[in-house]
Amino acid sequence: MNSSFACRTSVIRFGVFELDCRAGELRKSGVLLHLPPQPVKILSLLASQPGQVVTREDIRKQIWGDETFVDFERGLNQCVSQIRTALGDDADTPRYIETLPRRGYRLIGPVEAVTGPQAGRRNGVRTFVFSAPVVVAALGALLALNVGGFRDRLLHQGAALPKIESIAVLPLENLSRDPDQEYFADGITEELITDLGKISALRVISRTSVMHYKGTRKTLPEIARELNVDAVVEGTVQRSGNRVRITASLLYAPTDRHLWANSYESEMQDILVMRGEVAQAIANEIRIKVTPQERTRLARAHQVNPDAYECYLKGRYEWNKRTKQGLNKGLEYFQQAIRADPGYALAYSGVADTYSVLGDDAFQPGVEVYPKAKAAALKALDLDESLAEAHTSMGILLFQYDREHEAALKEYEAAIELDPNYANAHHWYAMSLACMGRSQEAIREVELARKLDPLSPRINANVVLVLYLGYQYDRAIAEASRALELEPDNPSVYHYLSLAYLQKRMPGEALESLEGTPDLAPQLLARAYTLNGNRKEALKILGKLTQKWQSTREDFSPYFTATAYVSLGDRDQAFAWLEKGLAEYNGQMSLLKVDPALDPLRSDPRFQELLRRMNFPQERVARTPDSEVWLSDSPPHWK
Repeated sequence: MNSSFACRTSVIRFGVFELDCRAGELRKSGVLLHLPPQPVKILSLLASQPGQVVTREDIRKQIWGDETFVDFERGLNQCVSQIRTALGDDADTPRYIETLPRRGYRLIGPVEAVTGPQAGRRNGVRTFVFSAPVVVAALGALLALNVGGFRDRLLHQGAALPKIESIAVLPLENLSRDPDQEYFADGITEELITDLGKISALRVISRTSVMHYKGTRKTLPEIARELNVDAVVEGTVQRSGNRVRITASLLYAPTDRHLWANSYESEMQDILVMRGEVAQAIANEIRIKVTPQERTRLARAHQVNPDAYECYLKGRYEWNKRTKQGLNKGLEYFQQAIRADPGYALAYSGVADTYSVLGDDAFQPGVEVYPKAKAAALKALDLDESLAEAHTSMGILLFQYDREHEAALKEYEAAIELDPNYANAHHWYAMSLACMGRSQEAIREVELARKLDPLSPRINANVVLVLYLGYQYDRAIAEASRALELEPDNPSVYHYLSLAYLQKRMPGEALESLEGTPDLAPQLLARAYTLNGNRKEALKILGKLTQKWQSTREDFSPYFTATAYVSLGDRDQAFAWLEKGLAEYNGQMSLLKVDPALDPLRSDPRFQELLRRMNFPQERVARTPDSEVWLSDSPPHWK
């Protein structure tokens, strides 16, 4: 080996790998990998010049020197292949070793020089990634976000920056070597999405959709096509005690082109500030327009109680499962966060959302959980009016509990102004619009929600429901079919699909769609049996439901029981159950104004009285379906 070559630092860290240049050792997550000496020397040479092209001739001179080597090209190719095998890398879609045809190679991605035993801590000062030709470029990206021209000349070496208007933050990799810390990595991913989502000019894909790619083997161009985005952010999270280190890379997804990388480290209480810095650096890098108000929101981050923050992340991790068990477990974590920090607004918003979903999904009676949700939402807003999550929490409660429908819409609009990429705000806004009979607006809004979260089972299911409520049964059936391609076992889709079939008087198809989910909505089974001529079986189901109602109010919907009696032609029983739903604040009662299943009751004065008590405008004529409308000629997610 040429004695003139020497690695500039003892240890180089990139991703989960550490290269000890002096010892000639490569480790993955601390585990020593077998890599022959010659490939280690080549990797060390590339690591000494991260982000720069090392030509094949430079490699020959610095690694082999004046040694006679008959088949240098073949030997070099074999060495690079061995390096890629050790790194789990791919020549076509590289994450670490990029080939420049007929020129040479370069090491890409976040690269950190470790110069001391504390591995990047440097007395609490953030470490920077050497992904540019010179260190100044990386420092400029963090410390002088407005020096774009100078940065571009150094970082991009004259290359035109591709236009980026949409982005996905892929699940950050957990480097803590502790499976129990997965919630933390997932939580940081979600929070970074939230930070970027405050930029109105940038479309940011929501958590539910990006989590589908956790541990995926798909290439970045494949992911970009599926999510319809221009760029992706990928990186790692490592937690050690009270310190957190985040590395992040920005890549232009269609060509897998590496644009930027950096590494940040802080104490837990400063993690909100660090997240804001990452988001601002990414926004600056892609030259997206950020309004002064949005810059202020990104910069408003403050210190957070580490214990409260950790409990909040655990709570959202469980809440996102949307199961009864997950919601109850999430509620415990949110309450722990509040005990750790009574001034933590996000934790109160988490409590509000949990109680709301427990009521909306009829896991618990609304009369029991909505007051608790309302108190938590009010507290969250009192503590921080700038939280889009808190305004969204208040919106659903004003609609479901207070029945102040116009006030609810204003809360959703406030949330969307604060965070234009908050899919849940668009989603719940769409559902409220649909329940008010404003189906064209609801369809547009639910499409926006789906663009932001294209793989969300909940949103894709509610696209079907919004269409059903607008009398667009054929479109609802088509959407259900596409939603089931994404999530074959989604019970809500089967539920709403059966509603469309019942309105089209297709009981056989409705029964088939309910086969796999009989416990989800036995009332729909009763309706399907009635329409199929089997009134005896329908009455048997409803008799069992009446017995259940007398013993428990949990996991029960008086509203859907009423729709079953409508199909039997028993108006008195239907109104009796609707009265129960009204008194219990049953979540599904919000469908009263628009549900086609209740059309036979609309001429009855009792129905008009129910509308009045629900604070819906009274109707004197039968509803008619709105014209079909989409944001484009066809829904964008299956183009």
